[in-house]
Amino acid sequence: MKIALIGYGKMGKAIEKIALEYGHEISLIVADNSDLNKLNNSAIDLAIEFTQPESAFNNVCHCLVEGIPVISGTTGWQHDLGLVEDLCEEKNGTFLCASNFSIGVNLFFELNKWLAKKMAQLDFKPTLKEIHHTEKKDSPSGTAITLAEGIIASHPSIIEWINDESTDHKKLGIVSERTPNVPGTHTVSYSTPLESIEITHTAHDRSIFAEGVVKVGEWIHKKKGVFTMSDFINDN
Repeated sequence: MKIALIGYGKMGKAIEKIALEYGHEISLIVADNSDLNKLNNSAIDLAIEFTQPESAFNNVCHCLVEGIPVISGTTGWQHDLGLVEDLCEEKNGTFLCASNFSIGVNLFFELNKWLAKKMAQLDFKPTLKEIHHTEKKDSPSGTAITLAEGIIASHPSIIEWINDESTDHKKLGIVSERTPNVPGTHTVSYSTPLESIEITHTAHDRSIFAEGVVKVGEWIHKKKGVFTMSDFINDN
């Protein structure tokens, strides 16, 4: 594939490294918005977007208008996701957005949804905890929010999540910790006064996310439509 990287921070550099190892070509690096005009579908098979919430919407829309399949891993802009999905359908484009591209995390999401359905029937109280390094800006993490949404969708008595401990049975508490030099860790707990079950995912190296992005790119770039990581996981 000929890949355009939109955003060239830590994640962009990690994706570049893995993509080259997989035999792909980095045809364009978009380090700032002025370079967006260089994107066109005759030179690019896939755009991979990891930037900031305030620029992600415009970046993704530009790709879809230009007919370029695009993957976005930027979090914090999902309130505009419906508009992008409508544009993708209008342009017969290709789009996937995810809070986390680790294959293990996405298996974790599927396990969490299955477990949430079982626990909703058995009176176990769910809680969430996520730990990240102090450089992570968003709190809670996009991954924690995805986990919370998976629980809420399966648990009729829970109506929302809050970024704190919760004693309200209608609210799912997400506890966020920021500690220097720690691996990203997400833990979902289900408890009663007599017992508890925990499932945990720990990311030891940033390369797992970059590898996941490249694998998803290989899977999606010749497809049409709006896709999710669940589509990818369940197609393999």
